[in-house]
Amino acid sequence: MNAILNALGPVFLIVLTGALLGRLRFPGDDFWPLAERFTYTILFPALLVYKLAKAPFEQVSGLQIIWSVSLPLIMATLVLLLLSPWLVAGGAAFTSLFQGSIRFNTYVGLAAAEQLFGEEGLVIAAMVMAVMIPLINLLCVLVFALKTGEHSLSVGRVFQDVAKNPLILGCVVGILLNISGIGLPYWFDPFLSLISQPALPLGLLAVGAGLDLAMLGISSRPIILSGIIKLLIMPLLAWEIGTWIGLVGVERQVVVLFFSLPTAPSAYILARQLGGDAALMAAIITAQALLAMVTMPLIMGWLF
Repeated sequence: MNAILNALGPVFLIVLTGALLGRLRFPGDDFWPLAERFTYTILFPALLVYKLAKAPFEQVSGLQIIWSVSLPLIMATLVLLLLSPWLVAGGAAFTSLFQGSIRFNTYVGLAAAEQLFGEEGLVIAAMVMAVMIPLINLLCVLVFALKTGEHSLSVGRVFQDVAKNPLILGCVVGILLNISGIGLPYWFDPFLSLISQPALPLGLLAVGAGLDLAMLGISSRPIILSGIIKLLIMPLLAWEIGTWIGLVGVERQVVVLFFSLPTAPSAYILARQLGGDAALMAAIITAQALLAMVTMPLIMGWLF
């Protein structure tokens, strides 16, 4: 437990530092949205290309990771849809509860994977993300279509958005460079090494700066439910399924880590665009980011 606390403590301390800077409005209100966008579109893809282009894929159980990631997400979606009449009132509120139950914070996930498991953790985390991001986006859009009457949504549009996702593009480019044998020739290796170094700390600072404590006073029931599902039930489900499939070692630990993460700030944007409950989504994002500072070390320490 001490080792896990020592690894995750600095991650959450950076998030809290970002929250303090956000409260102080330093260096300015316009800075943090731009910093997050820059990190998401440039720095994180560079980090993924750098790590995956040199990763020893022959040592990773790719098929087992795919099943260990996909099954918990699909099972959770089906159960939540079946129980939706008893969980929250209204389709818009359910979509926020749903996003809060399955989405994950990329910045916290990659930083935690590196702190806990080093280079190997980052490589496995990138592979987990390559499965989770498309599947979660597809499931969320389908739930919005069912619960808000947004029938203009289509699977084709989802895959178009995923294909343009900078993180997915970073994963694809890195994997292609690796399996083609090209790797990172000439100056590309040190270039990507240097440019990707600020990705994790700047991303975590942006997460903290985006927290909105004023939203925590609304709709306590769905906030509590989403926290229990996302931060406790989902990692336990991932651990059980991973064990059943035969996933072991660092691979299983990284999969469980990603299911224990707080939900993603991008969920708020989707809620606004597709007719969800944006205010509730903002409250869930903030509450989970704070709760995860306690639940993640407990879950990882208990299970491993």
